[in-house]
Amino acid sequence: MDNYSNTNVRRQDRLLDEERAEEIIKTSDYGVLSMVEERDGRDAGYGIPLNYVWDNDRYIYIHCAPQGHKLECLDRNPEVTFCIVGKSKVIPDKFTAAYESVLIKGVIKRDLPVEERVKALHLILKKYSPDDIEVGIKYAEKSFHRTEVLRFEITSISGKSKKINIRIK
Repeated sequence: MDNYSNTNVRRQDRLLDEERAEEIIKTSDYGVLSMVEERDGRDAGYGIPLNYVWDNDRYIYIHCAPQGHKLECLDRNPEVTFCIVGKSKVIPDKFTAAYESVLIKGVIKRDLPVEERVKALHLILKKYSPDDIEVGIKYAEKSFHRTEVLRFEITSISGKSKKINIRIK
């Protein structure tokens, strides 16, 4: 990953190596997209968990309805962060938790060309429904007019983990 850097991570003793970060991005089911919303005339944080797919290069794709609060926030400010959590386990008697997380920063782009939207939906099907791709393609074709695809252009990636001498499941 060209843009993987842990130089801004405060706890340098908790860095997640790039190989594991890449695996988490590829295999996790969802991440939390954090953006800015307008609330009572001021900027406020807004986060929402979403399924996604990574193209193994520069982009993460997200599909959603063609209207809604999330899109209003993104139209207002397309700069976002996306947090994906890998393995985690709370350790009650140690008052801590073991975890892995990847933080991705970037910019969301809407109104993608049809070809790119179709490609993204195929990637999503391959990730989430690998045994039902044919049926999924037909479903995607029928609902294409009411499906928005967002391209998250990655500008930076960092990863953090806390390992404790226990097994995380």
